[in-house]
Amino acid sequence: MRLLLLPSLALVAALLACGGSSSEIEVASTPDARADYDLFALRCSKCHSLARPLNSGIDDDGYWRAYVAKMRRQPGSGISAEDSVAILRFLHAYSVEQRKRKGKTVDPQ
Repeated sequence: MRLLLLPSLALVAALLACGGSSSEIEVASTPDARADYDLFALRCSKCHSLARPLNSGIDDDGYWRAYVAKMRRQPGSGISAEDSVAILRFLHAYSVEQRKRKGKTVDPQ
C-alpha cells in the first residue's frame, strides 16, 4: 500500500512546487505537509480516486469544510474529527496554490 502512495505524493509535491517560488516548495517539503497529504491520500482514496478532489477545480475552503464533513459521515470512510483537521489543512494549502494559478486573491488565513 505504501508504494501506491509515493507516486501520488510526488505528483502533489510537484503540483505545489510549480511556479518556482520558495514558499511553494517549502509548503510541499515540510514534514507536516507530507503527513497531511499522506492522511488525505489514505482516507480519501478509500472511496474515490485522488484525482477527483485534486482535479475538481474547487479552491474554496468553506466548500472543502462542508465536503469533508459529508465524506466523514460516509460509512467506512475512517475519517475522524482529528483526521478532518489534517485533511482540511492539506486542502487549504492545495487551494491556495490553485487560487494563485488562477490569479485569484489569496486569503491570508
